Amino acid sequence: MTSPSDADSERTRLVTLAMRVIERAGENITRAALAKEARMPRARIDAIFDSEDALFDAILEKWYAPDIAIMEEVVASDLPIRRKFYEFFARRFARQRARFRKDPAAFAVYCEVGTDNFENVSGYIDLADHYLAELIAQAQEEGHFAGLGINRALSLINQMVVCYTLPQMLMILVEDKLEEDKLATIIDTLFDGLSGEARGAAPVAGLRIA
Repeated sequence: MTSPSDADSERTRLVTLAMRVIERAGENITRAALAKEARMPRARIDAIFDSEDALFDAILEKWYAPDIAIMEEVVASDLPIRRKFYEFFARRFARQRARFRKDPAAFAVYCEVGTDNFENVSGYIDLADHYLAELIAQAQEEGHFAGLGINRALSLINQMVVCYTLPQMLMILVEDKLEEDKLATIIDTLFDGLSGEARGAAPVAGLRIA
C-alpha cells in the first residue's frame, strides 16, 4: 500500500513533469499526455487527478504557492502599514520578474494557458484580493483611505498597481519601465492622497470637451 508521503511525492513529481511538458509543448497538458510522458498507466494518473481540472489546479497550486506564502507573511507582519503595502506588491512582482527573466518563452506559455483557463485562475485572484482587503482594513484603522468602502478602495488600488500584478505586463512593457522605486512612489501616492473626497476632477454634468 502506498503511504501518504509516497503519494504526495508521486503527485509532486507528476506536477513538476506536467509543467515541464507545458513549457516544452507551449500548451496545456491532458491526463492522457501526462500518462504517456510519465510512462504510467492512465488509470494511475486518473486516480491521482480525477479530472483535467484537478490536474490543472495542481499545477496552479504549485505556481502560486510562493505568492500565497508572501501575502500571508506580509499581512501577519508587524511592518508599518505603508511598508506592508509595498512588500505585498513588490515581493510578488520581483518573483514574477525573476521567472520572466529566467525563461521568457515559458513565462509567456503560462500566461497564455492561464488566460485560457481563467475560471481556474480566478480563485487565486480572489485570494489576493482577500489579503489586500485585510491590508486596507488595517490601513483604515490608522486613518487612511477615508470615505472609501473596502471594495471601492480595493478596486482603485488594483487599478493603480495593475502593471506590477498582471504577469502579461512584463511582456508588454519594456522591462526597465517597471521598477521597485516606481512602485514605492505609487504606494506613497496612495497613502498621501487616496480618499473618497471629491476634489474637482469628477464631472457634474458629463464630459466637457475643451
